[in-house]
Amino acid sequence: MKTTSVYLLLFVAIFSFNCSGQLVNLPSAGQINEALNKNKPLTSEEVASGLKEALTQGIAKGATQASQQDGYFGNQLIRIPFPEDVKRVETTLRSVGLGSQVDNFVLSLNRAAEDAAQTAKPIFLGAIRKLTFQDVWNILTGEKDAATQFLRRTTSDELYRAFAPHIQKSLDKTYATKYYTDVMNAYNAIPLVQKVNPNLNDYATKKAMDGLFLLVAQEEANIRENPVARTTDLLKRVFSKQAKS
Repeated sequence: MKTTSVYLLLFVAIFSFNCSGQLVNLPSAGQINEALNKNKPLTSEEVASGLKEALTQGIAKGATQASQQDGYFGNQLIRIPFPEDVKRVETTLRSVGLGSQVDNFVLSLNRAAEDAAQTAKPIFLGAIRKLTFQDVWNILTGEKDAATQFLRRTTSDELYRAFAPHIQKSLDKTYATKYYTDVMNAYNAIPLVQKVNPNLNDYATKKAMDGLFLLVAQEEANIRENPVARTTDLLKRVFSKQAKS
């Protein structure tokens, strides 16, 4: 019981501090220290509440990061490329001197994802509010991306349905739709090529979602593994207690 209670304290404290710089809706630092010193476990309700608040802060951070200018385009890990299933279109257009049209399209595609990213937050937050204590325990004791897996499993369908119309508006707003039409028309006008016209909205929506989940996974891994965030006296004491348990 001692190891379990300290482990729960450790994860909640690290997650909350890393995401927001302070503990949100958790017992005060003094209360946590007292619990650590006296080996007093947090209640199930307190642990669940703390994890939900911490996940909320992490989601907000990831969505905000993605929605900034170059949140997608400037991040090689989530930058949305020319659709892979029609890569020959990009290759052919560049070979005939139309690379600038391809570049304009790719930039506008990523700008659309950045523009729509914040709309994902309410969907993620809805899933977090529905977390049961068993979900919390599975996340705390699971793989380093257990929270991300939970969110992907429980939100993907709803996120796609809600995200797609926002992506379409953003594609139009950033002229990605126009550039895409120009690119496909230019390609299809080349003699003897096999004409193509893949679904841009479906591609952009899925890629934008993948990028958001990747950012969430990075945040989760950082919280679980990164010792750099363990700089306060409280976190040092938590680690000391955990190491002795």
